[in-house]
Amino acid sequence: MSVTDESHVYDALLAGDFPRVTKNVIVLSGQNLVRGAVVGEVTANGKVLLSLTAAEDGSQTPSLIMAEAVDASAGDAVGVAYATGEFSEDALTFGTAHTKATTEAALRARGIFLKPTVSV
Repeated sequence: MSVTDESHVYDALLAGDFPRVTKNVIVLSGQNLVRGAVVGEVTANGKVLLSLTAAEDGSQTPSLIMAEAVDASAGDAVGVAYATGEFSEDALTFGTAHTKATTEAALRARGIFLKPTVSV
């Protein structure tokens, strides 16, 4: 869900007041990540990609949430990811076989907290 005012588009990704810290990341070539994608870092080079449970390169452990969409389908691209904060679990994009249950502990250990969506 998105809400627009005169100059901003708001979505349901942010879910609380816990301090949000961002960092620049390099998204691995071949990825087309949306805002809210749960990503992991490749141990060998530090680049990020959508975290998949079957990965064996370090990216299977989720570590960040994309703060913006990044299209790296034609080559590595720079993007911004959240390193800490509170996020709506329903606004996240999980990789194959990952869910809130499989990612929550690893994300919590890094200062990323998943919250249930509250309807008003």
